Amino acid sequence: MPDQVFPKSVKLSCRGCGKGLAETFVDLGATPLANSYVDPSRVLEPEPFYSLHAYVCPHCWLVQLPAVEQRETIFNEDYAYFSSFSSTILSHAKGYVAEMTERFGIGPEHRVVEIASNDGYLLQYFHANGVPTLGIEPSAGVAKVARENGLPTEIRFFGRETGKWLQSEGLQAKLLHGANVLAHVPDIDDFVSGFHPALAEGGVLTMEFPHLLNLIEKNYYDTIYHEHYSYLSLIAVREIFERHKLKIFEVQEIAPQGGSLRVFACRAEDVDTHHPVLPSVAELEVREVAEGLTSLNRYRDYAKQVHKTKRDLLRFLMDAQEAGKFVVGYGAPAKGNTLLNFCGVKTDLLEYTVDVSTAKMGKLLPGTRIPIHAPDKIFETRPDYVLILPWNIKEEIMDSMKGIVEWGGRFVVPLPEVKVLE
Repeated sequence: MPDQVFPKSVKLSCRGCGKGLAETFVDLGATPLANSYVDPSRVLEPEPFYSLHAYVCPHCWLVQLPAVEQRETIFNEDYAYFSSFSSTILSHAKGYVAEMTERFGIGPEHRVVEIASNDGYLLQYFHANGVPTLGIEPSAGVAKVARENGLPTEIRFFGRETGKWLQSEGLQAKLLHGANVLAHVPDIDDFVSGFHPALAEGGVLTMEFPHLLNLIEKNYYDTIYHEHYSYLSLIAVREIFERHKLKIFEVQEIAPQGGSLRVFACRAEDVDTHHPVLPSVAELEVREVAEGLTSLNRYRDYAKQVHKTKRDLLRFLMDAQEAGKFVVGYGAPAKGNTLLNFCGVKTDLLEYTVDVSTAKMGKLLPGTRIPIHAPDKIFETRPDYVLILPWNIKEEIMDSMKGIVEWGGRFVVPLPEVKVLE
């Protein structure tokens, strides 16, 4: 099947290095914005669908989606993702705070700034330790929750101007952190250029993001959606950082999002005096090269495995229906909306899904229009299978819903392969 491409009249440029962009990574067709949940009162209104076609730059190896919608449209006051609803995310944040506090001696005389601080899920732990904090969050709805909990939060997008503002206001950070935000910026060059002025002398920058290598190896194509503009390897990130006088001095492989990287960086002038480069950086780069992340053939083969898993999921759902089995979903994550829209799964195969987020309950999934209920709905209807859409927190979900075994219910994950869990 030939890849669908933008018309030749549309000239695309790499957001990392600026060179021409024409090499397809994977084309997932057209989908709505992944977090644009539909109110039932608007069910008769049309939804906009946008191309979900990812490309790879053969020069700097940044995998990316063209910016088909303005960031202000995606991260608006109705943005419905609240980090604090997940105990897995909270546990990870608490562990991060403990590790950084001990390693870098973070105390009341320092400042911690988090970019894309959401509802204050992480900064609350520094705040409890008496450390001055500041959140930078563009979505007014989630920022309001943080403010109500006593966590200072600036409602703005981060970039060069915000970094300079932090510097001019004397708010530079001993620790500057961002989790799952580096992929969310359409102008990654402007975004990264704000780090240097935002850091205090000897300060540390940590960025966490899903590792492109895991997306490829484990087939996590559902993490491709419009608010994820970029899909990142250490090789691609290092090049962007060094262009803005930042040096990565350590990298850790961590569990969230099916396998992520946590990179530690500092101002380039602070490497010799404060943060010498550790072997982990070169070791991971060597592995990325060995795994083919600097070879176009590695990227060209990806679409084949994506289409296979689509067929496998549809086969499972259709076989279950024909056998008289009842299948519902658990979760209404953005990744699930990519999966369901790409596979063409609607209410004929998945009658409903549930979610713990009160902001999503009572709404419909974008595109598929599958209704979202509270988790108790599962115990009322007693399905045979529960398809876990946020597979990255499947243990948390299985523990909270273990009562389904009473009627013989079973959990299923769609990726990296369709699997009924024991």
